[in-house]
Amino acid sequence: MAGMSSIFRRTDRRTENRAPRERLVTLIGKPDCHLCEEAEEVVEKVCADLGVPWEKKDITQDEELHRAYWEQIPVVLVDGAQHTFWRVNEERLRRALAP
Repeated sequence: MAGMSSIFRRTDRRTENRAPRERLVTLIGKPDCHLCEEAEEVVEKVCADLGVPWEKKDITQDEELHRAYWEQIPVVLVDGAQHTFWRVNEERLRRALAP
């Protein structure tokens, strides 16, 4: 991961060893966003395969999320910490959620 932006290396050592059902993936996006739709497909697939719960949040319905993420959507959080934005890499998300 050398040379990768620090935003992509953030991990919370307190949560990375949790069982899959104790993890939570949050997809932050908005309606009619093709990148959000693509991200949702990846998140849904990975979470279903691993038994990890996930949720979707709409920045148009939450002013705080809008202020924080409007330039980055879709944004994926893993256990509340930002995992990625714009494009979701399936293998990278799997690694982040692996026990």
